[in-house]
Amino acid sequence: MAKQGRRSFTFEFKLEVVRRFVDGGASALELAREHDLASPKQVETWARLYRRDGEDALRPKPKGRPAKPAGTTGLSELERLRQENLELSAKVAYLEKLRALKEQGRD
Repeated sequence: MAKQGRRSFTFEFKLEVVRRFVDGGASALELAREHDLASPKQVETWARLYRRDGEDALRPKPKGRPAKPAGTTGLSELERLRQENLELSAKVAYLEKLRALKEQGRD
């Protein structure tokens, strides 16, 4: 026996099935048999989501982690502060060296 696996359904398909169910055009069992769904519970779940959140509840959800905003470099606040500390330390060292060179030239 071949394992069927998890099927996915388009937004339009779900919407059509749910509208027929909600309008009373067919029962969940009839729709499940007509569209070869595993269970009438699937139709009832889609209908419950549709009633609660509208059509958008039937749209596919993006998978994985959400993308980071474009402006972030991916550094944590601690890493950013460490980098800034290194830059400021380098500037201070440069200015101290410059001051020392100027004082040597005055003598």
